[in-house]
Amino acid sequence: MSRIGKLPVSVPAGVTITVEKDNTVNVKGPKGQLSTKISPTMTIEIENGVLHVHRSSDDKEIRALHGLSRSLIHNMVVGVTAGFVKNLDIVGVGYRAQKNGHNLVLNMGYSHPVEIAPPDGIAFEVPNTNRIIVSGIDKQLVGQVAADIRKVRSPEPYKGKGIKYEKEIVRRKEGKTGK
Repeated sequence: MSRIGKLPVSVPAGVTITVEKDNTVNVKGPKGQLSTKISPTMTIEIENGVLHVHRSSDDKEIRALHGLSRSLIHNMVVGVTAGFVKNLDIVGVGYRAQKNGHNLVLNMGYSHPVEIAPPDGIAFEVPNTNRIIVSGIDKQLVGQVAADIRKVRSPEPYKGKGIKYEKEIVRRKEGKTGK
């Protein structure tokens, strides 16, 4: 049995989960609403504020989908109650970030500033010029937007300059003089 798939998902107060006939799961909470389509081989039961995901057989593909389905539903519940946050740090002389309305403007050593518009459900915060906070209720979308921002100038291995995740460790190389 799947270790993750058999875990129950507790539904906190203020969150409603509805399952449609085509296995589309809708989660509504204080921060918003999310929905995703789960594989039809999974059955979803809600009783006494606890959600369980059961699989139809022990085929390899269905076993793999069991834990995935439970994780997707759990991430939706966490998203509509607490939300998700990714912190990015900017390292380098002259590299900085600022907000222009809802958009994020990055000065990363190029001849032009890079402007990034947030997709629906994503908010940018810039507490200082060297830190970017990406927040939202969809875990996948928050991670993808943070990865796209990091891709503007990913950290280089010699001086570590660029955009990195908050607790990311950049492995350094020694350079030409390190013989």
